[in-house]
Amino acid sequence: MDEILSQIFHIGFFAALIRIATPFILATIGELFAERSGVLNLGIEGIMLFGAMSGFTMAYFSNSLWLGVLAAMLTGMLMAILMGFLTVSLGLSQHVSGIGVTLLSTGFAFFFYRLIFGQPSTPPNIKAFTPVGIPVLMDIPWVGPVLFQQAALTYLALLLVPLSAFLLFQTPWGLNLRTVGENPHAADSAGVNVSAMRYQGLMISGALMGAAGAFLVMVQFNAFTFGVISGRGWVCIALVVFGQWGPWKSAAGALLFALIDALQLRLQASSAINLPYQVFLMMPFVLTIVTMTLVSRNARAPSALLKPFRKEER
Repeated sequence: MDEILSQIFHIGFFAALIRIATPFILATIGELFAERSGVLNLGIEGIMLFGAMSGFTMAYFSNSLWLGVLAAMLTGMLMAILMGFLTVSLGLSQHVSGIGVTLLSTGFAFFFYRLIFGQPSTPPNIKAFTPVGIPVLMDIPWVGPVLFQQAALTYLALLLVPLSAFLLFQTPWGLNLRTVGENPHAADSAGVNVSAMRYQGLMISGALMGAAGAFLVMVQFNAFTFGVISGRGWVCIALVVFGQWGPWKSAAGALLFALIDALQLRLQASSAINLPYQVFLMMPFVLTIVTMTLVSRNARAPSALLKPFRKEER
């Protein structure tokens, strides 16, 4: 037990927690914008994977990590526009369209990776983002090494939480987006372009999902593999519900999941607990389901979520 506690109450553990939480924060906030507009973006898993692949490819050939991030975000936006065409313009089922986008994005990622890189015996890799220390702040005991010696994308993810809260709840644009997600006919009567707002929410979501995929291959790992996402996109959908469609609570849910994930990694490395590694791997998902069941029982989704908007229908 002392060995486990010494591993948990360690600066490296909490620094890893923040690093693990970063892609969850990015993708969860992205999903939050889509759902606040009234669209459930189930394409998240595939968009993250396709974004990771395109971002890695761009970074590999351009030797620029930031160009890779940009490519991942643009890829995510393109797939989100496709999702918008299916669900907003055509009014098709958001469930079916989302699963279709995930399958299509996954297929694109596999196809283009094989087309570009083939099947090399040694997978290609890139030089990943390195931690960037913030002067003065990184010298604060405990807090400095945990929060202020991270990769640049982590800082952007942490800043995204208050920024998204401000945009959603303190700006006319955010009010329009939330109104579209709650009562699109009332928004339309007030002169708001419902379709345009939903497309904007989806494009923001796609860009952030692509950035989350880019983080995994450019910070957490330095190579692309087909299992790099490993269900993280589905977890982010659950985290939006856990956070009751609010940026702060959703980010807190991402940190909670990252805490459990970081803990299971430490327990795997410990010799104090002799259990099959599969038990540790499923810990974050099982505990997240239990926590969601307890916390999100009274969560209220946006009223127009999953409902296509047609002007002629009231």
